[in-house]
Amino acid sequence: MLSPYQKFIKRLFDLVLALTLLPILLPAIVFLIIIATIDTHQTGFFIQKRIGYQGKPFSFYKIRTLKGKKHDDIIAIYNQATPFGKFLRNTKLDELPQLLNVLIGTMSFVGPRPDIPGYADKLTGKDRIILTVKPGITGPATIKYKNEDKILLQQTNPKQYNDEVIWKDKIKVNKEYVKNWSLQKDIRYLWSSIFG
Repeated sequence: MLSPYQKFIKRLFDLVLALTLLPILLPAIVFLIIIATIDTHQTGFFIQKRIGYQGKPFSFYKIRTLKGKKHDDIIAIYNQATPFGKFLRNTKLDELPQLLNVLIGTMSFVGPRPDIPGYADKLTGKDRIILTVKPGITGPATIKYKNEDKILLQQTNPKQYNDEVIWKDKIKVNKEYVKNWSLQKDIRYLWSSIFG
């Protein structure tokens, strides 16, 4: 578990990087939201409830990539994603609005990926150590499962495979991340996410 000093250093790093990147990337974010609005015929700025720090729900920001309303089922996501939406998802550009989450403090650049209700909020015992850090835009489990959509689409029962295999492995990976946190590792995970 991170000490108060480590949490301070992590938050300071997040703030400095977010304040540096937002002015540069804000025009691109606005442009992509406009294109997504035209492409999906819905508001291009997508807000969803996810589970964050201490197991509490928060508003999670993304650029909309789907035409439909069901955003928690892998088959629906694949079928409802527009060609532009698939491009955004593949390049991770749909994640850019999460810079706002980092700035306001509901997320960190690096940490366990925030899930929809029904997963992280159901953690018990020692697994709840994952909830002692803010969820991240990227992290070791995110990097390991960067092709998660493709993996799930190959399964006969994607939800069952996610719940019984991927989710359980993510818990292990994220527990190790929290137990062995360092700023240097966060920087390496960011580097791998962008250039790896």
